[in-house]
Amino acid sequence: MDSWIVWLLIAGVLGIPLVLTAVPEFLLFAIGALAAAGVAALGGGVVLQTAGFLVVSVAMVAFVRPIAYRQLQKGPHVKMGIEALQGATAVVAETVDGEGGRIKLNGEIWSARALHPDQVYEPGQQVDVVEIQGATALVV
Repeated sequence: MDSWIVWLLIAGVLGIPLVLTAVPEFLLFAIGALAAAGVAALGGGVVLQTAGFLVVSVAMVAFVRPIAYRQLQKGPHVKMGIEALQGATAVVAETVDGEGGRIKLNGEIWSARALHPDQVYEPGQQVDVVEIQGATALVV
């Protein structure tokens, strides 16, 4: 059996734990095995094949892995909970002033207070949630 076929089989075998465990490092070693298969196909000896496998695998782990993990951690920031409500638009359900009132925010009734005590918002008016303090929304 040609050595390049053996390296392709090794690459395939390294792909099995990648699929079963979802550990991406196995992919990096499989790429190293593909590089060794390329060296074998070009007529390189066993030493060159092994060196090709080692060099490519180590380079992938040392350089590609950190870049990939950084990119994965940079994903979009998803606002959740109270953080997601800040900046949302609500509709006044009961008159809101500096003392209190009620708004409809994301389909729920919330207690609310005007951010500026001299402001008064009438029912049906749209307001923006600036901050959530406990169970009270501060609106403008």
